[in-house]
Amino acid sequence: MALDTVKRDDPQPTILSYVKDIPNLCSLAGLACTVSAIYLSILGIYYGAMIGMIWAVAFDWADGLIARRLKGRTGNDRIFGGQLDVVIDIVSYGVTPAILLLSYGKFEPLFLIGAFIVLAASAIRLSYFSTYGLSSDSKYTGLALDNNSLVLVFLFLFESIFSERIFSLALYGVCVLLAGLNVSQIKTPKFSGNPASVYMLAVYTASITAIYAWKLL
Repeated sequence: MALDTVKRDDPQPTILSYVKDIPNLCSLAGLACTVSAIYLSILGIYYGAMIGMIWAVAFDWADGLIARRLKGRTGNDRIFGGQLDVVIDIVSYGVTPAILLLSYGKFEPLFLIGAFIVLAASAIRLSYFSTYGLSSDSKYTGLALDNNSLVLVFLFLFESIFSERIFSLALYGVCVLLAGLNVSQIKTPKFSGNPASVYMLAVYTASITAIYAWKLL
């Protein structure tokens, strides 16, 4: 959504006044989970990073659900919230998996290429969506970025089965495949706006959190 759609006749609010908006607080909570996931990835605590990644998705879906049900939000509130979502999404679904891939690959030059592909695809995908939105049949064009995290946290359930080298290559391949799907022309449904999908995500989040918390112990 373009910034020039903000109503210029309205008094210009302070920057931090938007922080009190509940959906924005939810978005920032997701960003906190993302920062934790990045930090834990760098430290090599990958199971902890998975918990941060899945909760980032949960908060991302929750903020939209809350925003649609919350009364009294102005047009500017919605525009700001949309812009905040896009900025956080590039960190959650672009920077985080790129750093995860780099860290698990011991920061070898080969993994730098994969990290760039992941981040570039995320930036292109978000820019395209910001320009065109949903397709005419109310579906996403290309795989939505939040699906990347859902897949990666599931993939790490099998990390202990394989050697570190084999799993690092598998992770590389999956990340590049997901990046390709992100910028493809495939049509995928918008799960985040569906209450049933939100409930399923809640179960998935709780299950993933319990499993990885147990693995950490």
